Amino acid sequence: MTRVLVIDDHPMVLQGCRRVLQDSGVCEIQEASSAVAGYRLFRRSRPEVVIIDLALQGNRLGGLDLVGRMRLQDPRLPILVLSMHSDPFIVSRALEAGATGYVLKDAGPRDFLEAFETVRRGKPYLNHDIAVQVALLGTRRSIGPLSDLSPRELQTLTLLAEGKPYQEISRELNVSYKTVANTCSQLKAKLGARNLPELIRMAIQYVSSSAQPRVLSSETSKTAAG
Repeated sequence: MTRVLVIDDHPMVLQGCRRVLQDSGVCEIQEASSAVAGYRLFRRSRPEVVIIDLALQGNRLGGLDLVGRMRLQDPRLPILVLSMHSDPFIVSRALEAGATGYVLKDAGPRDFLEAFETVRRGKPYLNHDIAVQVALLGTRRSIGPLSDLSPRELQTLTLLAEGKPYQEISRELNVSYKTVANTCSQLKAKLGARNLPELIRMAIQYVSSSAQPRVLSSETSKTAAG
């Protein structure tokens, strides 16, 4: 019997995961709606598979730290990230943090179960489209300045590209205004921007260029999935 821990702060997602897993024969399922509660359950119950969202408690990439902490505690633990983010930079960061597999929240039950069963066997999982995007990203990483950014710097850069001011960024990331200002100073130093307007222009350039064209269209993907 497989013990599964699902960590997500959206009740509907938890309910959906539970239903799909139970229909597939998984009976021992625990749930947590925060990183703190999830880590406590992980330490106490030692699940055989963990399913985790990256966006916990309003933090777009807050789950990355949790993935890394779990991986340090258990190097062989199957960890499946269930996320709304398809950006190859974010997927790559999740894998670097220790995720075994990555599946999108808009995937159907069949794809979700395929991802779950794959990581449960200890094998990595990415669907074809995302795998190609991450591979293409990997070919550019030696010359890409974004490869040196921390998760918080990457979050901040993405929000700058969306035109968000410091105050709004601090609310979205649940950090202080001063932290955002310091992060932007670090970004300017790392990316070679002389001032904030130049950093914003660079943010738009880098973030927009990170998106790779999909190898399969959505209709083709649906057909291929059966």
